[in-house]
Amino acid sequence: MSGSYIVIGAVLTAGLCAAGYLFSPRGQNQVVYRTTIIMTLICLYLMWAITYLAQLHPLIAPRRSDLKAHSVPHSKDGL
Repeated sequence: MSGSYIVIGAVLTAGLCAAGYLFSPRGQNQVVYRTTIIMTLICLYLMWAITYLAQLHPLIAPRRSDLKAHSVPHSKDGL
């Protein structure tokens, strides 16, 4: 797992957005189709990227310094 997948995903998303822009059906609602396709792809990419980055760099459980060791029932090392 590396951060290069984020760049690869961005390039693929940009390519799909360009294809959606170029190959959207002609007609009265062409702008609606283009907007829907591009916004859907961008939202899909953002959700994937946030989930991927959250797994790549997980949040470590914070430690509170104001707790006493005897007040934490499941404390193993007293922190």
